[in-house]
Amino acid sequence: MNEQPVPIESTAQPSNLDVDRAWDALERAAQVAEGRLITEEIPSDAASFVALAKKDPAKVRERLDRVVMGSDPEGGLDALLASGALGAMFPEVHAMVGFGDGEWRHKDVWKHTKQVVRQSVPRLEVRWASLFHDIGKTKTRSISPEGKVHFLGHAEVGSRMFDKLDRRIALFAPEPALKSTVRFLVLHHLRANQYEKTWTDSAVRRFARELGEHLDDLLCLARADITTKRPEKKRHGLAQISELSARISELAAEDAKQPPLPSGVGDLLMKDLGIPPSRKIGDIKKALEQAIEAGELPPHEPSELYVKFVQDNRERFGV
Repeated sequence: MNEQPVPIESTAQPSNLDVDRAWDALERAAQVAEGRLITEEIPSDAASFVALAKKDPAKVRERLDRVVMGSDPEGGLDALLASGALGAMFPEVHAMVGFGDGEWRHKDVWKHTKQVVRQSVPRLEVRWASLFHDIGKTKTRSISPEGKVHFLGHAEVGSRMFDKLDRRIALFAPEPALKSTVRFLVLHHLRANQYEKTWTDSAVRRFARELGEHLDDLLCLARADITTKRPEKKRHGLAQISELSARISELAAEDAKQPPLPSGVGDLLMKDLGIPPSRKIGDIKKALEQAIEAGELPPHEPSELYVKFVQDNRERFGV
């Protein structure tokens, strides 16, 4: 199971029989994931899976989508592993098999990953991101002098590994939005779990703003990423994410009732810029609101932030 996969660049030409067996292996893995089939392993050579992925990536993706979206994705992923498909097409994922436990006593990353996929909401973006979210761990493991295991920077490394995977095997190329979302989630998958009650409202707003349209997907992935067997630790982790989600919703509702600029910003603009009461102040405030709508500035911040923005962009605001 831990044999090194054949590199994707292999130039070996598979026979028609091998190609047919590879198609069967992918289809059976999809059926296992869907709970429709319990089957013996159908191994095929790595070159056959590579050839299929390059020749007909859409059909390969369709079967792989069924694996990660199935009711039993763990079974489907194990079927891909047993057939050789996982190692041939996704050596970055294959490298996680058996990576853990043993002498370093950290959780088996492959078992953890399969559980995260299963616990994820059945949305394609989240399921694929859950499969790839920890691939960077195999490149970043370090052991402290005290014997603690660390994976510093594994999210950033994992996102770059996903880029390399995508260049090597273009399974996501036809759907750039999906590819972009999966990469974003891999890169940022730790952020929600870093939330603390001590975060200010501004920090929560900034978090939501930076996550943008990916916010819900990331929160779903963060929940699925909690695989501890300790009930209290799991409850605490899920409660943290729920609290973060609730604060984001509450602040969004509150912000919708308030103008984006604080009430005293006009007075401070006149004082710091030496502008008398005039239509000019109204024009500057309108331009600031447009900058907020465009995402250049956060809303509901202290007046000093907006005055400094105007001071730093005097030509733009005509002052």
